[in-house]
Amino acid sequence: MNIISEEIPEEIERYNLEIKQLEVGEAGKVGILDVELKQNKELKTVITKQYSQVPLQIQRAVYPENSLPGMAYLYIISPSGGILQGDRYKTEITLKNNATSHITTQGATRIYSMNSNSASQMVNITLDENCYLEYIPDQIIPYQNSRYYQKVNLNIHDDATMIYSEVLTPGRMAMKEFFSYDICYLRTYCKNQKNEFRCLENMKIEPKKQHLKIQGIFGESDIVGTVYVLTKKKNVIELENKISNNIQKSNEISIGTSILPNDSGIIVKILGNNTEEI
Repeated sequence: MNIISEEIPEEIERYNLEIKQLEVGEAGKVGILDVELKQNKELKTVITKQYSQVPLQIQRAVYPENSLPGMAYLYIISPSGGILQGDRYKTEITLKNNATSHITTQGATRIYSMNSNSASQMVNITLDENCYLEYIPDQIIPYQNSRYYQKVNLNIHDDATMIYSEVLTPGRMAMKEFFSYDICYLRTYCKNQKNEFRCLENMKIEPKKQHLKIQGIFGESDIVGTVYVLTKKKNVIELENKISNNIQKSNEISIGTSILPNDSGIIVKILGNNTEEI
């Protein structure tokens, strides 16, 4: 079963051979999560629709912020502890009616070692007018010989705001495992409510085929972080200046900011060797 409607890149597809364990599409191999949030009459963001299929689940909303009492905090969880070969995940998140939310994961996305297939994850996020979302999943850790494809489709209204971040590590650093995975392909595509293009980024890393530790790629760093800030065009230039001026200078990390095409938002790139610093 292929729950990702778009074609899988050929760099990933060539790894998709028959699995000796559970086949693609069998119980436990296809994770589905569909969540819709709306603001209610009490100005509190609540879950109005929810469907999940193991190994993807979501905890009930909590409201820890005194300054933003109506903002819903959600945690995506997986009892499997990581992504295995042949796993196919799909997450749908929709915010309507002035909803505000912070969504993260219970822990790192661990991509386990593979020998006969790949793993893929599709994330579709839609924000209606005047909605606000912080989607901050934990770091991605690709294990030795793993193959992973992730596509994030962002459908963000021009008058909504979203902050999305991703952090890619070189592997199990505590075990001295650096860049020993086969491929990690991360694709992010954003459009507005009129289906007009806002931004696109492809990051394809094949450590066994590429020399990564050179200037212009990773340099002396091992970890890359990306933050997207998608907001109203009229706020972009001022916000980018504030971000640039308030970036903490550090010898441990390198940071750069850019304005996205058509003043659609801001992208921040971070390189370093410590996930806490990033």
